[in-house]
Amino acid sequence: MISSERLSQITKRFEYLEARMAEGGGGFAALSREYSDLRPVVEAINHWQSGQIALDEAEAMRSDPEMRDLANEEVERLSAQLPQLERDLQLALLPRDAADGRPAMIEIRPGTGGDEAALFAGSLLRMYQRYAEARGWRFNIVDMTETELGGIKEVVGNIQGVNVFARLKFESGVHRVQRVPETESGGRIHTSAATVAVLPEAEDVDIHIDPNDLRIDTMRASGAGGQHVNTTDSAVRITHIPSGIVVTSAEKSQHQNRAIAMQVLRNRLFDMERQRAADERAADRKSQVGSGDRSERIRTYNFPQGRVTDHRINLTLYRLDQVMQGDLDEIIDALTADHQATLMAEMAG
Repeated sequence: MISSERLSQITKRFEYLEARMAEGGGGFAALSREYSDLRPVVEAINHWQSGQIALDEAEAMRSDPEMRDLANEEVERLSAQLPQLERDLQLALLPRDAADGRPAMIEIRPGTGGDEAALFAGSLLRMYQRYAEARGWRFNIVDMTETELGGIKEVVGNIQGVNVFARLKFESGVHRVQRVPETESGGRIHTSAATVAVLPEAEDVDIHIDPNDLRIDTMRASGAGGQHVNTTDSAVRITHIPSGIVVTSAEKSQHQNRAIAMQVLRNRLFDMERQRAADERAADRKSQVGSGDRSERIRTYNFPQGRVTDHRINLTLYRLDQVMQGDLDEIIDALTADHQATLMAEMAG
């Protein structure tokens, strides 16, 4: 049962924000953000309440003999609509991850499988780059180390756009591939893996970093040779002593590298804090999809059979080629729906 008091509080808050924004003055950005977050909730409330009122009116019309047939049709139509309106409202009222609307940082590293794992890490990078392009996001490589065969030892990327973290947060975990490696002459299928971590971008106000906790080293950037060799000590490595986190950036500008490395460090510390808070909340329960356990095998890409399977929700699609081209929406939508269903069950319980 949806609390009418709660709906009234949300509507009053929305009207207050609307009035404050019309007045102008300070804090407009924060007011606008909250207003935008509440708007779809208030729209869902209005649709549900309008449906309830219309149903009550149609049922009252049944007492008029001349209107009874029309009223019965209207009652039948509205009665069929209301469950969906109520579900839409329940979804709108679900607790929202405050980081959902943020840009994100993605880290991809090869796991077991040697050269083939590094090549698969490169395939995953291209998959996410294509997905970002299809959604109109901006994908920038922050730091990348490649192997001699064209695979990836490690890559860190920054993705800017609308609801990036909301769409990609369930990608964290171990991705497993089953295929015949380019390096295999006998045609045997190998299994290897790569690890993906997706972190919301932290803002300065989220994390305070004490400069005394940092060790900052500059060094010559290493490259693949030729034009890639950096002849100045421009690469930056920052060590956060309390956590042991080490980040590097090897662009051409030392000033730019320091800024990039600090942002990556903020993201990782912010993610650690989010994980700690989530662990505390989930001490007596563990959400299947939203656990964020990056040691968990979440998905298998089987090339001989052309299928991809997400193990968390037992979803199998026989359209691996399209998925590797960045067509991820069907998987991400299913993961999001499963997560929403879990939240709704928890609220009902």
